[in-house]
Amino acid sequence: MLKWVRRVALGGVVLGLLAAAGAGFYAWQVLPRTDGTVELPGLEGRVRIERDAEGIPTIRAGSRDDALFGLGFAHAQDRLWQLETHRRIGSGRLAEAFGEAALDTDRFLRALGVRRAAEAQWAESGPDARAAIEAYTAGINAWALQSMRARPPEFVLLGLEFEPWTPQDTIAWTTMMAWDLGGNWGAELLRLRLSLNLPVERIDELLPPYPGAKPLPTADYATLFRSLALGGALRQTAALDAPPSGIDGVGSNNWVVAGSHTTTGKPLLANDPHLKLSAPALWYFARLDAPGLKVAGATMPGLPIVVLGQNEHIAWGFTNTAPDVQDLYIEQVHPDDPMQYRTPGGWARFDSVEEVIRVKGKPDVTITARATRHGPVISDAGGPTDGLGGRGYVFAMRWTALDADVRAIDAGLAINRTRTVAEFIEGTKQYVAPMQNMVVADTAGRIAMVSAGRVPLRRPDNDLHGLVPAPGWEARYDWAGWLDPGQTPREIDPPRGYIATANQRVHDTAYPHFITSEWTWPYRHDRIMALLAARPRHDLDSLRAIQADEFSDATVRLLPAIRAARSDHALAAAAQRELAAFDGTMAADRAAPLIFWAWARQLTEGVFADEVGATLFEAQLGTRNFREALDGVLARNDAWWCDDKATPEAETCARQSDRAFTRALDELQARFGPDVSAWRWGDAHIARSEHRPFSKVRPLARWFETRVPVGGDTYTVNVSKVNHRADAVTGERYLSEHGPSFRGLYDLADPSKSRVMHSTGQSGIVFSPLYRRFVAPWAGVRDVPLWADGAPAHVLELAPAP
Repeated sequence: MLKWVRRVALGGVVLGLLAAAGAGFYAWQVLPRTDGTVELPGLEGRVRIERDAEGIPTIRAGSRDDALFGLGFAHAQDRLWQLETHRRIGSGRLAEAFGEAALDTDRFLRALGVRRAAEAQWAESGPDARAAIEAYTAGINAWALQSMRARPPEFVLLGLEFEPWTPQDTIAWTTMMAWDLGGNWGAELLRLRLSLNLPVERIDELLPPYPGAKPLPTADYATLFRSLALGGALRQTAALDAPPSGIDGVGSNNWVVAGSHTTTGKPLLANDPHLKLSAPALWYFARLDAPGLKVAGATMPGLPIVVLGQNEHIAWGFTNTAPDVQDLYIEQVHPDDPMQYRTPGGWARFDSVEEVIRVKGKPDVTITARATRHGPVISDAGGPTDGLGGRGYVFAMRWTALDADVRAIDAGLAINRTRTVAEFIEGTKQYVAPMQNMVVADTAGRIAMVSAGRVPLRRPDNDLHGLVPAPGWEARYDWAGWLDPGQTPREIDPPRGYIATANQRVHDTAYPHFITSEWTWPYRHDRIMALLAARPRHDLDSLRAIQADEFSDATVRLLPAIRAARSDHALAAAAQRELAAFDGTMAADRAAPLIFWAWARQLTEGVFADEVGATLFEAQLGTRNFREALDGVLARNDAWWCDDKATPEAETCARQSDRAFTRALDELQARFGPDVSAWRWGDAHIARSEHRPFSKVRPLARWFETRVPVGGDTYTVNVSKVNHRADAVTGERYLSEHGPSFRGLYDLADPSKSRVMHSTGQSGIVFSPLYRRFVAPWAGVRDVPLWADGAPAHVLELAPAP
């Protein structure tokens, strides 16, 4: 018996060693080859991919198209699974990989018609863009279909094979980036839902206008929607089952400083776009070196351009303008024919197409996607608006990014080659979506900002102004053309010597055109401008310090209210001692920011949830925290909002604040223990970079997603959005999942000093040491050289196949 036990044990050891060896061999096989020579068809000449120690490639080629082939090859080597997810999102093909849980998202994307728009936009692309996209596409497929030794682990675990990449996949991803940055449709739908319970004047208090502005005068849309009997289908649920867009309080920062205010005598430029944090990061650093093209910066897997960066002559950076370029229309369906809808000229037929959605492990699902003269019928996705059809109405969306002539890649390629500020501004006239505030500087010393993108014009008799869904059968709500691209907001060589944007209103009150009514409040912009004005000369270190700034003026505005809060909680005195020494700096190693945000969340719920409705309020916490509304209520001491309508007692704002303080202390004590001095903001405020889909699988999440404690909050320059809503998987609150996805600092006097950083690492393969390489330096606001510095660590040559 003992002999058999020994044999079984030895067999187990051998099997364990064989499994470990197999896993090790797979991990080695799946990592990309980064040295040697590979022969490939589709190349005109040789391409060198020179990677530094951080995994950043310098791609050298004898032609632009060969360089873009090399970029596609490198993207596929390091980020193949990311390319796959980008393709599936843009095509509405998530359910065939992830199962029934992704079906609602696919329904929406098919109804929206992103892939159909990509087909039309590809047909309209110019010859230069077509050549670039085709070369890039060939590079992706050369790795994935000809050179790859083993599929990345996501493909293996999900049982998927990589299909050939197509140009339409690239075009569709540009549309999805525009979706992420343009969320006005969600605000329209929110106002509609709110109007079922609240009058317009109260909605204007909950969603207040920009500081110093008045709410846009509108028709009484609450009465309008009730007259159309839209309420029944919309009361019970919070939002369409759609990928999130237009996240409240999140945007980007950029600023540019003229040589008259720098230590070098030449401009400096900074940029940090705030986007959804993902693992791997959305961005991938690369340098392209070919005749007529020497550019470096942040590329995005799926796109054949440097999106943000520097070439030999200019540097540039973007923030989101967030214009109102999405309008929802309520379309009336013919009572006897579901394929007809009402127009100003009578009944017209819907355009329609059958969409078949494959669902892993389930039968295929077929939907009929319809479109009106305004655009796709998004309510054909089903979900919360499904009942509208029974009442004779559907929702259609008009959105600039779905137009056939968007040509985003044409515009990006032109920027990569631009030589002067004047040429840059002229080139932005062809840019359509997403509208961006673009700052730029050139080596001649000029600086500028231009808000580039297509802006719809609305008729003078449009009394809804795009704030809510409009009756589609009334012509006055149709768009009346486009703003001349030369008349969008801009600023060129201002006397003050610097320009900054942070999603605030980018024009003065005298500007004659309507861009949007939903600018981000100017906390970050005003702080950046103050820090720029605080010293006569700037260098890259001072710009980096601004990027790292964690002072929250929005918090300071509410400090008197929380310091006045009273509670008989055992920890109240200790918490108030922490708050007494708090100056609004949201440091990760302090207790006060945690106490403040827990109180603010509890107070916001206590003040607004009863009027908004608990279901809708909770759903909105993923995108909005209603801070501006809370600020206004407390400033006015508004008894109507502060009274809890569910109780017979008439609550005051002070009473609500006291109760919120007590609930916050209960919450924090239960999670972090009774020692207030040991509480830390960074223990709750974790920057989580989500992995698709394994962040939703707890045993895999710890391997595939990245986490790091961070300071800051939704309103600091070093932004890290605070999520009020509990995470669906872990139950955590105050996570940060939107933040500075990328940081860039550009020196126009000496490009070798330009610096960059993104939030995870260059590799998207979890076994690679480069998968998490940037997490700690990103959290610490450190960076790496943008341009190649020294001899490469690895050199791979791509040679034309004989």
